[in-house]
Order: sequence, then structure tokens, then C-alpha cells
Amino acid sequence: MIPRRFPIFLCIAAASLCQIGCTAHRASVSEVAQGPRAAPIRLTIVGTNDLHGWIGVLPTFAGYLSILRADNPDGTLLLDAGDLFQGTLAANLTEGAVVIDAYNYLGYHASAIGNHEFDYGPEGPASVALQPGDDPVGALKARLRQAKFPMLAVNLYDGVTGDRPGWLHNDGTILLDVKGVKVGLLGLITPSTPNATNPLNVASLRFGSLQPEALSAATSLRDRGAEVVIALVHAGGKCTRYDNPRDLSSCDTETGEIFELLQALPANTLDAVLAGHTHQAIGHFVKGTPVIESWGLGRWFGLIELYVDPIQRNVIPELTTIQPVIPIVPTTFRGRTVLRDQKLDELLAPVLAQAELEQTRSLGVRVLDRLGRDRDGEGALGDLLTDSLREMERADIAILNPGGLRADIEVGELTYGKIYETLPFDDQIASVELTGEELVRLLRVAYGERRGIFPVSGLKIQLSPCPGPNRFKGATLSDGAAILPQKIYRIVLPDFLARGGDGLGVVLGSVPSDRINLHQRPQHTMRDELIAFWQKRKRDLRAPQPDRIFFSAEAGSCAEASSSINVRSDR
Repeated sequence: MIPRRFPIFLCIAAASLCQIGCTAHRASVSEVAQGPRAAPIRLTIVGTNDLHGWIGVLPTFAGYLSILRADNPDGTLLLDAGDLFQGTLAANLTEGAVVIDAYNYLGYHASAIGNHEFDYGPEGPASVALQPGDDPVGALKARLRQAKFPMLAVNLYDGVTGDRPGWLHNDGTILLDVKGVKVGLLGLITPSTPNATNPLNVASLRFGSLQPEALSAATSLRDRGAEVVIALVHAGGKCTRYDNPRDLSSCDTETGEIFELLQALPANTLDAVLAGHTHQAIGHFVKGTPVIESWGLGRWFGLIELYVDPIQRNVIPELTTIQPVIPIVPTTFRGRTVLRDQKLDELLAPVLAQAELEQTRSLGVRVLDRLGRDRDGEGALGDLLTDSLREMERADIAILNPGGLRADIEVGELTYGKIYETLPFDDQIASVELTGEELVRLLRVAYGERRGIFPVSGLKIQLSPCPGPNRFKGATLSDGAAILPQKIYRIVLPDFLARGGDGLGVVLGSVPSDRINLHQRPQHTMRDELIAFWQKRKRDLRAPQPDRIFFSAEAGSCAEASSSINVRSDR
């Protein structure tokens, strides 16, 4: 006879077995739904910076993008850190329109606004607003309307109202869905922009500091649901090595804007950063945040691979990889042949053909010696250009900003394209009359900034080999005569400098306006006036003897400081 309690025991046992089985079943269903161990979500960030109108290589770049997008479908972000315009005939003939056409075709998700985006001034031939009704940002507004991607700058404001300009069409941020991950993008522009474009074009604007604006924008994006935040920053720095992304010893972490920004932000504020502006190679982790920047000019791009935890929805730092400088050349990439995009070639062909006609136009002048730049010393190109300016304007002194010289000139027939690549900015010739005391103050500011060595004519300059605010040690006239404090000297220079660019406004801002002559000849750029002068003179161009920049001998070594100069302005 079976005890009456037996069925109860069986029921308890059966219930227990059922509970175990049901739990196992639920677990297995969950594993099927999510995978036994859900793989991290890979985000491929493709970064470019400082194209400066060099569109000719973009069809090859499109081949790289095709491979990357096939490798990570729906997970590839194409981003730019600013300065899309200014630097080539093709870009400048169209006021940047051809660049936007190419970026639209390539499918950029966003770009930062760079200082050179303001260079074109109003729509039309004039590079600054000179006539009533001229809009100093008219050309940029046209490009913003044309772009199918947002151009971002959270720290850009109307100087009167304090609001973000309505013509930006955004608040400097954007939230995207990438492979199911909410990705927030924010843009920043260097606060030194008024010193790195024509100040007249941005006089009505204000540029906020990087760190508080980045923190505020990143916090806002997180509050709106961003799981990953990426900053596109048109501000950079300099590193002499990038083989070890964890080693910052070769980087100018003291004065490089991008390093200052990241060191000041709380950890994990940003998940990745694309930098620009300084045309330097950076591929490093700063307080755990990956940062890339390339040398620009359309010849390189960089990659950051982020991996997002599918459950926690945050970046897994130990899986992040960086490739900061990938040359854009026909080759194989990730096991596949890079194919040039024929449709993009066809899109660019009309503008490139128009530019080629000007590029190859002979000027009837021969270059007998290579005319090279030297940003950290005296260069033959700067010597020749300043000598020419001083002679043609019959001035006592000539001075140029080092960032205004964008390419060397090789031996051979001088073409319009060669001089255009060297002097792409539509600067006009200006002059200022300064007392000797004001001139010395101007030189102290020019050489005390970390902008490189200003080319001069009519002077001999004594400098410390170490960059810094006390670098300037003294100057005489070119014949060795002293600069007399009360005597008036006439200095010829680009209107960019005469308007206070590259920091010279600290001195020139206090000079009476009747001693500053901006000439305002919009149809006659400094570039074209130099060409006319050389053609009229009918002399071949030779490199002058270097005799105007001298470095004093000082105890100790500053090789490290010299190698870590951060060019804050690429103008």
C-alpha cells in the first residue's frame, strides 16, 4: 500500500524539477535572443582634417572609404576637424563649393568649422566686406546651405546678442544612431580664430573657450541619451612621435590646445577626439581619450576603432585602437585593392580643368634657386618675398607672417599655380608707420608667440634659440644701425597682419588709425602685385643670402622646447 504522503513528495519533486527546467529554459531563450556572449559593437571613426581645398586625391580616398564601409557596414562614421577651404585654385575659384560637393558625395556625417572657413568673406571676389550691404560671412553661409552634413562649433556666438548665429542651423551638436548606438557629436573651433583669419570677417562674432564649452556640450549630449560622445576640434598640438599611443613624452602637452583641453576635462567626458589646425601627426591617448590628427592637405586620414559594450552601452577602453596617419595612395588596404572612384573624378573634373589652365599659366619669370620655407628659422622664400615687398613699396621694413607661406617654390619656370600655392590667401598690401619704440614692441610680440619665425627685410633680428615670450633679444636695421625710439619707420606687411592678425593687434590696436594704411584694393592681391613687380623688373628670382635672423648662444639646451613648438595658428 502506497503511503498517502507519497504523491505529495512526488509533486514537490516534480515541482522542483519543473522549476529547474523552466529556469534553464528561460536562460537558454535569453542566450538565443542575445547570443551566448554578445559581441561588442564596433564603431569605425574615419577622421580627416585641414583639407584646404586639395580635392584631387579625394577619389582615391573614396576607395579607402568603400573598403572601410564594407568591413563595418552601418558602423563607419566619416568626420572632419575643419579647414575644408582655402589653399588651392580649385577651392578658391568656387569659394569652397567644389569641396562641399565632394564631401556631400563622400557622405560625411559632420565637420567642425575651421578658422579658414571665414576666409572668403562675402560672396564674390572681395575677401572682406568693404561695401555697404556686404555680408562678412556670406560665402560661409552659402556653403552651409549647400552642405548635406552639419558643420559644428558649440563655442561660436554672435558678438552682440551672445546667441549662436541662426545661420549655423544647429547648436554645435548632433545626435546620431550608429548601429543602434546613440552617438553624440560636438564641434569646437580655436578661440584664436580672429588671429588666424582676416579679423574683419569675424569682428561681429565671439569665440568661447574650449574646455567649458566642451564640458557643457558633452553633458547636454549625455542628458539627451548619447552613449558615445565624439568631439571634432579645430585646435591641435604637436607630437614628434606617434609609434606608442600611450607615450606623451614627445608631445607639447603644456601649450598644445588639444592637450590643454583634454587635461582640463574630467575623465571620460569624451570618448574620442578628432583634432586639426596645426597640421601635425597625433595618435595618442590623453587621460584615456583617443585623439588623432594628421598632416592634412588631403594626403592622409586617421582611424579610431571604438568598441561599445552591448549591455552596459559604454565604450570598452582596452579594446580601442588608433591609426593616426594613413597615406592616401593607390595601394592595397585591409587585403583589398584601393579603387579610385570614377564618379567622383567626373564630378570634380570641370573645376580641376578650369584650375589647371591657371595653374600652368607661365608668368615669364624663372626661379634660379630653390625658394624654401623655414618655419623655425630664416628661409629663402621669406627673404625673397619680404625683399620684393620692401623694394616695390619703397618701405623701410617688410614683414610677413610665417603661416601665410604655404608651399616652397622649386627651380624652373614660375607659373601662376606655383605662386598661388605659395600665397593662397587673398591678402592685400598694407603699410603702417611706427615709432622705433612701437616697432620693437611689435617684434617682441611677433617673435614671442609660438607661431614660428616671421620673415623680415630691412632688419637684423637677434633671438633666443628657445621659443617663448622672452625669445626676442633685440634688433637693428639691416645696415647695423640702431632703431631710434622716436623715429618713424614705414613697415609694409599683409593687411591680415595690419588688421591685428597673428596677435599683432596687441600693439597695432593702440596705433592711431591715420598711421595704418590698409589700401583696400580688392582687385589687387599681394600675390598679383608681386607677380606684376617681378614681370616689370624682368629679373630672374634668386635666393638672397641669409643675413637677418640670428640665434644667440645660451647656456643649456632647449632642443626639447624647440622641437615641441605648437603652431597655434596655421595662418
